Formats: sequence, C-alpha cells, structure tokens
Amino acid sequence: MSFTRRQFVGTAAAAGVLRAGSTRPLILVSDADADRMREALTPQRTAILDRYASGALTAGPWSVTRQRPSGLGVNAGPNDYVSEGPYWWPDPKNPDGPYIRKDGVRNPDRFDANRNDLGKMCTAVLSLGMGAWFLKRTECSARAALVLSTWFLDPKTRMNPNLEHGQMVRGHNTGRGTGIIDTVSLIHAAQGVMLLELAGGFDAAVISGVRRWYAAYLRWMMSSKYGLDEKSSGNNHATWWTAQAAAYATFTRDTSALGMCWDHYRKYLAPTEIRPDGSCPREEARTNSLGYSSMNLDAFATLCRIAQVNGVDLWHFRTANGVSVEKSFNYLVPFLQHPDEWTKQQISKYSPEGYIFPGLAGIGLPSASLLEAYKQLPHSDSPWVQFVETLVRS
Repeated sequence: MSFTRRQFVGTAAAAGVLRAGSTRPLILVSDADADRMREALTPQRTAILDRYASGALTAGPWSVTRQRPSGLGVNAGPNDYVSEGPYWWPDPKNPDGPYIRKDGVRNPDRFDANRNDLGKMCTAVLSLGMGAWFLKRTECSARAALVLSTWFLDPKTRMNPNLEHGQMVRGHNTGRGTGIIDTVSLIHAAQGVMLLELAGGFDAAVISGVRRWYAAYLRWMMSSKYGLDEKSSGNNHATWWTAQAAAYATFTRDTSALGMCWDHYRKYLAPTEIRPDGSCPREEARTNSLGYSSMNLDAFATLCRIAQVNGVDLWHFRTANGVSVEKSFNYLVPFLQHPDEWTKQQISKYSPEGYIFPGLAGIGLPSASLLEAYKQLPHSDSPWVQFVETLVRS
C-alpha cells in the first residue's frame, strides 16, 4: 500500500509517532492548524474566547453522582449515567403503563440531569482548553484538571465508561443504543484536553487517566449490544456513533478503530443513508426533518474533518451509483439559507445558527460556495461553534 506524504503523516501521527516536520492530529485540527488559529485571532475573537475561559474558571465541577434518578425502575449504580428518551410521554389512556412516543415533542419532565451536567462539563473543558492554548491563560490548566478528575477519575464521583442506561423508556427498557447520541459532547471535551496538552504544563497523570477512560468507553461502544445497535441504526445516530468513535480513537491513538471508522463510512454510512440526489430519507421522514437533516450532516462533516486531519480523504468518496456526502451538503445548504422553502415536515422552529457542516465542508472539500454560505449564516454563541468558527476563519 502506498501513501502520499499527507497520508503518511496522518497515519504515523495517529500511531503516536511524530516525524520531523510532521503534524499531529488533535481531533478537529492538527497542531499546525492550532498554531495558525492562534496567530489569526482578532481582538474580537480573543474577547469571545476570554469570556468562555473566564466563565469556565468558576463553573463546576460536575458529576453523575450529584443528581440521581428516582422512580424510573432502573437498577443503576451511583456512578452510572442515566437519561430518559426525550420523545416519550405517559399514555393518557394508561397513565401507569408504558410510555408512548411523540416524535419531535420533548417531555420536559424526563430525567435529564446527567445529560445536562455532561454537556456543561464538556463545554467547560473545551473553553478551558481554548483559554490555555489560544490565550496562554495558565490558570485554565488547574481548573480543567479538577473538572476532569471529578467527572472521569475520582472513584467517588466518576462516570462509569458506558451508557447502559442512556435514553431509557419507562415501561419498555432500562437503556438503549439510542442513548449514545447523548455523549456527542464528549468530542468537545476531548478536543479541549488536546488543546490543554498542546499548551503544556498540564498534569500528565490526569491526561493519561482521561485517555484510559475514553479508551474504555470506545471499547464499550464497539463491543456492547447497545453500541453495536447504534452503529448500525441507519440514521444520524449511526453517523454520530462513527464520528464519536473516530474522535475518541484519535484522542487515544487507536489506529485500528480509526480504520474501522473509515471503512464504516465507505461501506455503510454513505451507501445506506444518502440518496444519489443528496437527500437523507431517514431524516426527512421525521417530524423535524430539516433539523435532523442538518444534524446528520454535522456528523458527516465532523467525521470527514477528523479523517482529513488523520490524512484520509472521505470528503470526495463516491459510491458506484454516485452517492456522495458532497452532494448532501450542496442539497441542504440552500434550505439553511431559506428554511421557509423547505416543504417537508418541521414542527419546531428551525434555526441554522448551531450547525457547522457548511464551514467544515467549505474548507475540507474545498468549496467556495459552501464557505460563502457558511459565512453568511448566523453562528451561535457556544464554545464548540465558535471553535469551528475560529478554524474556518483562520
């Protein structure tokens, strides 16, 4: 097998072997990207990142042990993550019976505390990582060590590295593979840790322990019944499963898992989820079809970007019958710009500001039209979206 220089660099780096003049994959960016992003910071962007870091310095720490479910009929230990499926409700005809599903309508009374705390923790770690690397704020490292140790390492407060009780449904089950969508934000935390590591001066024992946790979670994703169910679910859940696996494999330097992710994209995700015209029928069948289509393409773009940083081009992959993710990006972007022209069902108000795929695809393909569309769209004031914004603008 022959490699281009870029492919060789990515493969060697993923194996933990850095050559002179090579670049290291840091999930969504390489170390060379991170250098360029820091050099390109404007005063306005610096102020945004400084605000994130300052907020994270006093927030948390969080733990799955802090708020525990009651009355759910689930035999979860104190360190087990638990969440309920968002679209499941009491049955008016049988209030004490199994819950019924209302697609796209979120039950505000579900147990969601662990998921909320997970998201806050991941956002804080990313914010602290950006503060340490981009702004050289050394105090971010100590705070991140506390936040990470509390969630991942301390036996009294750590989360067990599995999702056996994710998105459970009352009266039906005590967990589902569907729950793995809850941990997408762990990509953000891993990205933050890699920025902290790049900045230097971070506790090596904490980083090593967090890597072991991620490696254990990745093994669970790749071997458990719920993990395998999610991997082959055939919609955005399968795409996000693969994007998560690729991110965690990059973080833990698991080259075998990375190869599996690239193969899964080529042999399953693209051929199964995308039509030749670029549409994703499983997403378009939902009650919030534009939102789910956008979410799915965010997963595809994240996966393709991680592959690119690892020296593998998935952006331009095409099946024998012409299916490609590039067509999907071009198919959907006009509706991000003009959501009122979307004719399929969308029962909730749609906003494009949280979606990043036009930006990642714009620089990854590259595509001037996608990049221009991305720049014209609004972008949410969240650390993850603004991290991508910093990458795209650099």
